Amino acid sequence: MKKASSRATPRRKTPTARKKPATAAKKKSSSPETGRPESAQPVIHAQRKLGSLDVSSAEQMDIAASDVILPSFADLGLASELLEAVKDAGYTSPTPIQAQAIPLALEGRDLIGLAQTGTGKTAGFTLPIIQRLIEGNHDRPSAAHRVRVLILTPTRELCIQVEESFRKYGRHTGLRVAPIFGGVGVEPQTKMLRKGVDVVVATPGRLLDHMERQNVVFDDLEVLVLDEADRMLDMGFAPQLNKIVAEVPRFRQTLLFSATMPAEVETLARNYLRKPIVVQVGRRSSAASTVTHAVYPVPRDRKTDLLAELLQKDGMDSVLIFSRTKHGADRVVRHLSGKGVTATAMHADKSQVERMRALEEFKSGKIRVLVATDIAQRGLDVSGISHVINYDVPQQPEDYVHRIGRTGRAAASGDAFTFMAPDEIAMVRSIERIIGEPIPRISMPGYDFGSVTGELEGVRAAPVSVARRRR
Repeated sequence: MKKASSRATPRRKTPTARKKPATAAKKKSSSPETGRPESAQPVIHAQRKLGSLDVSSAEQMDIAASDVILPSFADLGLASELLEAVKDAGYTSPTPIQAQAIPLALEGRDLIGLAQTGTGKTAGFTLPIIQRLIEGNHDRPSAAHRVRVLILTPTRELCIQVEESFRKYGRHTGLRVAPIFGGVGVEPQTKMLRKGVDVVVATPGRLLDHMERQNVVFDDLEVLVLDEADRMLDMGFAPQLNKIVAEVPRFRQTLLFSATMPAEVETLARNYLRKPIVVQVGRRSSAASTVTHAVYPVPRDRKTDLLAELLQKDGMDSVLIFSRTKHGADRVVRHLSGKGVTATAMHADKSQVERMRALEEFKSGKIRVLVATDIAQRGLDVSGISHVINYDVPQQPEDYVHRIGRTGRAAASGDAFTFMAPDEIAMVRSIERIIGEPIPRISMPGYDFGSVTGELEGVRAAPVSVARRRR
């Protein structure tokens, strides 16, 4: 991939296996296994062997994909129908999170999967779930389609992505999947549910609407998945989650997947999961190791000019731009249009049809620039995004990790640029603390605001010294 000729070459992160001191021995719970654990019952962190490394969330270890000899999909015990679908999708070997999570899920264990954004968590639960469903179909009438799996997601976009994953890997199985989310009509979803489905992928609010209308029941539910659990809690879905989980069978398999593990998610896990095994690849809040980072100091009123100039560089093939506000996203699109750059916006003020059209045009390459608010920072799975540009520095440092995770997915490389105005320097420093390394600054002639030159030069030198220490 060609880089802009004017930019210095930032060094990539080089993750290392780093073991933290062992924690105190875990206490064995004397309480009997029930459908739902008591709140005092501890989360069990079991060890799992992957390649030559022992992975335990109690003794944290950061794992880079290059450090692990990964098995093939066939080695994970997947059925022939799934192996054929995986081959059709063009995948040859599982990612680290998939290699750990799939065997555990096939065993029927409750699971907490923690990994960086873009590491393949979705396939980590869709593949074993599909296998469970087709194996269970041998004991059921061929015409019976009852809801046996429920996947809850925070956003419509992620709901659609998970549904597409089920259709992709379950193409040879005859399973029925229903995506349930707001922003579209209720009646088509009602007809789909009443006709009978095996898997429901839903956002909490719209699912509760259907439950109140008695359009769906979960008497036969076997597996509950909470995808992007931290994001669901951030969006205030905790009350809805409690209502939904109260209506599903107590004896079930529960899988929780998340990019981060704040205290609220740990509480959620204690309430919903039974003795879960924690699978973690990479340290929490770390940025994807396949992404090259760079910060461009630029006055706020020159950001659009800088953006238009960068978009003219070679290699800017598929660019996702993040704006802090909906109006800001629309303004960037207008300004780029005035400079001859075709772009489209995606945010909450757009209808579901408009958002889906924008996403499809971006995926297909019809447009190469998509300007979005943080609605797209989680769960947006578009292969081949070459660059992520933070037009505005994210206010929450953790959001930086999720934003740049849109590029460098599935071990591919990508670039993440951040435009930093003078009043955003402190926010960039917070991001550097959360990811554990300085981000190189690139001074573009005519754009660098120059009022903090000394401070910037000091930070520019930092990546070099870090790189030298790592040698």
